[in-house]
Amino acid sequence: MWVFGYGSLVWNPGFDTVERVIARLPGYRRSFCMRSIHHRGTPEAPGLVLALDRAPETACSGVALRAAPERADEVLAYLRERELISAAYLEARLPVALADGREVEAVTYVVDPDHVQYCGGLDLEEQAQIIARAQGGRGPNTEYLYNTDAHLRELGLGDRELDWLVRRVRALCG
Repeated sequence: MWVFGYGSLVWNPGFDTVERVIARLPGYRRSFCMRSIHHRGTPEAPGLVLALDRAPETACSGVALRAAPERADEVLAYLRERELISAAYLEARLPVALADGREVEAVTYVVDPDHVQYCGGLDLEEQAQIIARAQGGRGPNTEYLYNTDAHLRELGLGDRELDWLVRRVRALCG
């Protein structure tokens, strides 16, 4: 079983992998388009987390993580508990292109644009303002941004919007 990671799964998958390969998912883009009311914010003061937002003319770079076949059910149960906590993500099995030329089907979590937590279209400044102050059950929203940006850059998958957000959020946080 393959899993596509584009945000925190890149740096904190939460399960053992037997293979990890740079990958691209066509038709989606990484975006801070989901309000976080559990992990990186609260219902009273939501944070923002990354989600895969439909974008037909683009592709999202990330990592494909392969779980051991005998652990597939356990990994899927873990991912569902982690990712589907508020049903703002939809679980999908989508084709991803691996950097080594293979194409595999991967479990992928994409945002539900009809869900109340969806907030696509926020400008970068508004995103920065929210991320700079939000905190949830898994810690500050800034930590999520900084870790995701650093690990993507380490893999050679830097993202201009994330880089800008990191600089702006650091300036806001002093």
